Amino acid sequence: MRLRGRDIVCVGFADWDTELRTNQHHLMSRLARDNRVLFVESLGLRRPGLSSRDLSRIVRRVVNGLKPPRAADGLHVLSPLVIPLHRYGFVRAVNRRLLPFLVRRAVRRLGMNAPILWAYVPQAEVLVESLRPSQIVYHCVDDMAAQKGIDGPSFRAAEARFAASADLVFASSAPLAERLAEVSDHVVAMTNVADTERFAGALENGPVDPAIAALPRPRIVFTGAIVRTKLNFELLVALARARPDWSIALVGPIGPGDPSTDVSALRREPNVHLLGKRRYEELPDVLRGADAALIPYDINELTASIFPMKVYEYLAAGLPVATTPLPSLAGVEGIVTAADAEATVAALEELLQADGPEARADRSRLAESHSWENRLDEIAEALGAHG
Repeated sequence: MRLRGRDIVCVGFADWDTELRTNQHHLMSRLARDNRVLFVESLGLRRPGLSSRDLSRIVRRVVNGLKPPRAADGLHVLSPLVIPLHRYGFVRAVNRRLLPFLVRRAVRRLGMNAPILWAYVPQAEVLVESLRPSQIVYHCVDDMAAQKGIDGPSFRAAEARFAASADLVFASSAPLAERLAEVSDHVVAMTNVADTERFAGALENGPVDPAIAALPRPRIVFTGAIVRTKLNFELLVALARARPDWSIALVGPIGPGDPSTDVSALRREPNVHLLGKRRYEELPDVLRGADAALIPYDINELTASIFPMKVYEYLAAGLPVATTPLPSLAGVEGIVTAADAEATVAALEELLQADGPEARADRSRLAESHSWENRLDEIAEALGAHG
């Protein structure tokens, strides 16, 4: 069962051409195979700063905001010109007029009719009247109100209104589902999944990322955004000092969403290696050269409801996985949790000792059912039940 022949207007929380692919990129590019999808890029919920990343993004948004929707990855992308200062009432009033006009114009240009309004941010509520959607989906994959630079109170107020009006609310973790169930009777918990077939390729013979291959073994690898708001830098430093013969490889961009991230403490450790970002397609080559995977998230308000997509990417690749005790990962099969550096060292040592081809194949099989292909079936079933 698949969703087919529908028009979908998706309001995302990031730009389409971004450094890291997230739930919205994976899901919408797949839905676009059988449906017409207009992806509306980030509305700029985080207050912009003076970092080069923020300034270049503003320039890019102004340039693209003057253009019609552009084709990308089988769908169409709209970069709306909105004012990214949502805490101010007069700005919200301007955006309430500007955004519906721009989106409605794009919808007409693409010949869409009665689309599904699929929103990853509740500020999409201003589109309901103008689009007259056939269904409204709020897809909550993160506690965005807890993110640095976002006006939490106004975001939570908008979220409560939008979730209550939505036909269906998808929540990517149990903590998110529990919170949203307070305002909606139509919450469906759908934890993050992975492109399991792609990452299972790491079990096969093939190239290893050159920077990974150059590191001494054992290689403990993390892939993803390197940001202070999520990662426990103190844990990483303590782990590096406890096992100076281990190579700790951090693969990903530094500071997306948190430009003030200071990684100097990590750079001071000779066995911590900041290897920079990789294209999504290159990640299996990174994991092919890893001996174990690590999810060293801090435990705070932001991470309390996160279910990292990398959980099933790592498992599909067959890797032993050690993680801090994120609430959303309680009971997840195939991973080991450790609360501090000492426990993490012990967990990784045990995992490394017990690892082998059979254990890797078992972990990869465990991840198979947590694929995007299965998720598409589940989504179609949920939409049909709430249509």
